[in-house]
Amino acid sequence: MEQKQTFGLVVGSRGFFPGHLARSGREQMIAVLEAAGYEVICPNPEQTTHGAVQSREDAKRCAAMFRAAADRISGIILALPNFGEEKAIAEAIRMAGLNVPVLVQAFPDTAGKMTIADRRDSFCGKMSACNNLNQYRIPCSLTTLHTEAPESPEFTRDLEWFAAVCRVVKGLRSLRIGAIGARPTAFNTVRYSEKILEGAGISIEPIDLSEIFGRIGRLKDEEAPVQAKIQAIHGYVSTAGIPAEAIMKMAKLGVVIDGWMAENDLDISAIQCWTSMEEYFGVVPCTVMSMMSENSRSSACEVDVAGVIGMHALRLASQTPSALLDWNNNYGDDPNKAVCFHCSNLPKHFFADVRMDYQEIIAGTVGKLNTFGTCVGRVKAGPMSYARFSTNDLTGKIRGYVGEGAFTSDPLNTFGGAGVVEIPRMQDLLRFICEQGFEHHVAANFSQTAGAVHEAAVKYLGWEVYWHK
Repeated sequence: MEQKQTFGLVVGSRGFFPGHLARSGREQMIAVLEAAGYEVICPNPEQTTHGAVQSREDAKRCAAMFRAAADRISGIILALPNFGEEKAIAEAIRMAGLNVPVLVQAFPDTAGKMTIADRRDSFCGKMSACNNLNQYRIPCSLTTLHTEAPESPEFTRDLEWFAAVCRVVKGLRSLRIGAIGARPTAFNTVRYSEKILEGAGISIEPIDLSEIFGRIGRLKDEEAPVQAKIQAIHGYVSTAGIPAEAIMKMAKLGVVIDGWMAENDLDISAIQCWTSMEEYFGVVPCTVMSMMSENSRSSACEVDVAGVIGMHALRLASQTPSALLDWNNNYGDDPNKAVCFHCSNLPKHFFADVRMDYQEIIAGTVGKLNTFGTCVGRVKAGPMSYARFSTNDLTGKIRGYVGEGAFTSDPLNTFGGAGVVEIPRMQDLLRFICEQGFEHHVAANFSQTAGAVHEAAVKYLGWEVYWHK
């Protein structure tokens, strides 16, 4: 279950502008934020001037409140109901030291209320506020329109977007990933640098497949967690025609992975499959991985650690499950369409309909009986966002790309989990992927959240990310 988000609210006010605007603006903003389901931490009129930040003393009190709630605050909203005291508000944010995203909002003036009694000048004050934040090296995000009323539909959309930015930043800065098994020899593509990721606050906890199989060997069929996992598998996807022995293996695999991830406080995972899992254990891990991704614990195949970071970023932004797909085939002669495919471990959220089956590609090598467990079905139609991140050893940085498109209902006759995707200027995107040496795996999500992921990655995490608009 997603935790309720908390915002720190800084209300800016300059002394020779009407104080009633600061008081009413603070009340308006708090009401809007709380109605949208967010918790708000903000000084009240007994603590600072008008409950705003108008002096250094106000800034110190506001910063102390924010520091006391640092573990809860995911972002700061700077509201300007009048011009705002530019230095004080920047000092409040700097002294709080939270290092979280900041959204700058300015109230619009009303054409009939431009006398000294009601004039805001927030239009102008926003520029001064941003100038000072820039001087203080505090990155900030902006609303779509220069001035927006808190109750406006524009601010509602911007607030949803900013909340997504905050979730991505907070979720990626302290991310812990389980790397289960070694990278398959045939997948040089998914190599990555643990040290570069660690420098960004992302930790990798590895475990060998032999340890996973060893733990599975100690489990008895009748143990309660195993039986509960069997029931969960049957309840998750149609298992008609799947041997009971294969279901038992999947259940034990799921129990061991769940336990190991809990022991090590891990958020998401990347798992070796091709073809050790099939040859030496006798199932594919797809259903187990699909169930994890469906339940907000994204899981990528072939130990594609960088790929699962893209999955997780999109999931944080949208609060819905993500999948890892191949940019796999052209779709006829349409230059803006392609087939996205995996064998598959896609979460159930992605399918129009889904059933469990065997993995047709690997079966030709290791035999059908060793490849049960794939989630087979057609990807449903709907808007989509995509993302890919990689570590660049030449520059020591994380780089990537994001964009938006749509899964279509175009006919497609194939196996695994597959869908047709349509992306504007797709040939330019494909050229960019190849010229820059990006992987053939891409994370996808049923949402329009590329902008939030891009803002989080570039502005607040310092990654080099291209937005394919």
